[in-house]
Formats: sequence, C-alpha cells, structure tokens
Amino acid sequence: MDGELYRPLGMTSGARQKRRAAPLADSWRLVGVAGLVAAASLWAALAGQPARRVVDQLAPRSAPTASNPTSTATTVPDSKVAQSRLPPVTRTGGPTIIGPSSPSGPVTFRVEDAVSLRQAPSMAHMPDPGLLEDTEFGQLPVRGADGRRPFDVYAGTWSGKPATRIAIIVGGIGISQTSSMAAVDTLPRGVTLAFAPTGNSLDRWMQAARRGGHELLLQAPLEPIGYPQVDPGADTLTVKAASENDFAALYAAMGRITNYVGVMNYMGGRFTADPAAMQPLISELGRRGLMYLDDASSSRSVAKDTAALEKVPYAGANVLLDAAQDPNEIKKQLDVLERVARGQGQAIGVASAFEGSIRTIAAWIPEAEKRGIEIVPVTALASDPEDR
Repeated sequence: MDGELYRPLGMTSGARQKRRAAPLADSWRLVGVAGLVAAASLWAALAGQPARRVVDQLAPRSAPTASNPTSTATTVPDSKVAQSRLPPVTRTGGPTIIGPSSPSGPVTFRVEDAVSLRQAPSMAHMPDPGLLEDTEFGQLPVRGADGRRPFDVYAGTWSGKPATRIAIIVGGIGISQTSSMAAVDTLPRGVTLAFAPTGNSLDRWMQAARRGGHELLLQAPLEPIGYPQVDPGADTLTVKAASENDFAALYAAMGRITNYVGVMNYMGGRFTADPAAMQPLISELGRRGLMYLDDASSSRSVAKDTAALEKVPYAGANVLLDAAQDPNEIKKQLDVLERVARGQGQAIGVASAFEGSIRTIAAWIPEAEKRGIEIVPVTALASDPEDR
C-alpha cells in the first residue's frame, strides 16, 4: 500500500511505465538538439579556414613573418643561460645589451644602468684594453668597438642624490712631485685631478689618483694670444694645425697618460676663440669618447656652442679659485663658488696644484659638506648629449 500511496487516480500500471519513461526521452531529445547547435556553431567558426592536419595543430606557432603576419613568438629563453654566455656590449647612445643566448636559440636583452660601465674600484688604476689605440705617440684613448667611452668607464662616483653639487678641478698634477703627492693624498675623492703632459712620473700619479677614487683630466696646451712669445710649452696645438686636422701635438700630449675622462685647455686664448680650430678639436675628442672642459680663462671661447653642435660632452668652469696665491683670497673664491652653486644647483671651480691651494681646498670641503654641499667629479655636472 505504501508504494501506491502517491499514485495518480485512474492510472494503470502500463500508463505508469510510460509516464516514467517520458522524462528520459525528453532529456535525450534536448541533448540531441544541443549537439546540433554546437556542431553548427563550430562549422560557422571554421568556415573559410584552411584545413589543418593534427600535426599542424599540435606544432608551436612560429615568429611573425611576411607570409604569416598574425603569428606570434611565444618562446621564452633562459635568461641565466643568456647572461652567462656572452659579456655585456653597449650600444652607442643607449643602454647595455646582452644577447643572443645561444647560436640557434632566441635572443635575450638585458638593460643595465650606465653606472655599470665604470671600472671596478680594484681595477681603476689599470687602462681598459678595449679603450686604447696603439699609435706612434703611444696608447691613446678611444671609444671602444662596443661603444663604451672613456668618459663613462673612467668616470668617478658620487651619491646620485639631489643636492647642491660642486666640482673642483685641481690642475698641474705631475709638475711638482711634492704638490702632486699632496693633491693625491690630501684631497677627497670627489675632487677631479688634471694632469700636465709636461710633468714627470705621470703614470705613477695616475695610478695613485685612481686608486684613491679620483677622476682625471688631461690638460692640453692650446695656442694662446701672443704665441710663440707666450708659450704654453711642448706639444702646443696651434690654430693652424687644428684647422688642417693635424693633431700630432695633441696626440703627443694625450699619449703621456691614460684613464682620463676628457681634455681641458691649458691657456689657449686664441685657439678657443676660433671656430675653425675648435670644431676639429671637439670633433676629435667626441670620436674618442672624451669630454671637453673649458677653464673659463677666456670670455671669447666658443667651446660650449661647438660642443653642442658636435654632440660632445662638455663642462665649463664658473670660478677660478686661486688667481691670487693667498689662503684668504682662495677661501673667498670658494665662498663665491658655493653661492653660484646654491643659485644654479651646481658649479665648477678650477685651481692649480699649489700647496697653499691644496691645503685651503682640503680644509674648506668638510665644512661645505656640513652645509649640504656635495663634492662631485666633473663628469657628474657635464652636459652629455648621449645622456647615458
């Protein structure tokens, strides 16, 4: 009786069986209709597409080509393998690039900061073989085959933090052994040292300076007003020689030392005012990956505009610190330099390696740093068109 409790009235046993089978049949009919709809949709999606074999469908998609512009490459290389197989190479005017990962594999690129171009501190006193050109004048600095510049590789370090920045250049290193030692041993690493090509023991002082963290410049004698009665010394580059692209005197000076970031003028009042002389000189420095620094001894200098046209790194001095060899006067000029830096955000001062100048500058720097001044190498303040 319990099994018949919910039987619809008047329904026979056969009717009950038909009633139970009806939902199952309806379900199968729905499945069949859904299948037909799905098949129709699939046929519509594939209509007009080329037939593909199972092998084709399982093969990975290839990189885009002219005949297959819509395909995309999906292979991801192992970056660790890629980085371990090839040394970094730098493209001119851009970041460091690594690649390819293997002769037949995909290409991987890694971008590095410009700071990675600098020599390791432990190697700073050694010339980079890739930045040297063997000539009859000795080994001259040159832009590397990979695009690296002496300007980048031999650059000094600084914090990189926003601050009022001052670069101080002390020139004449090598002329006096006592003063050269005092400059290398006494001045903090942020001070840039400029070497006189007529000096002595230049390689010794270069290595000592670089081990101490100093950035270096070469002072190139340039033709002054009144030359040759006013004579900067041996290997003076004249207006006539430069305008004829005769750089023998320049090369003789450049070959005396290595590991410098650029060239600054020594005298050269006539030379720096003549565009026909400055353009070839600046262009030659740019070809070699060097900067030009103007010591601001001549108000008629066309160096800044020429460097901008030739796209060569450039910096210009703001204050001559030791025109008078008196500690009080030098201190006043250092204060002027600080005021210029606070007004402009940065400033460059130049001095010579006199013992009085070195002592006064060395004593002034710690006090200036307490006032929020950062002493930086001159490359940190240079205008660099390649802007790495």
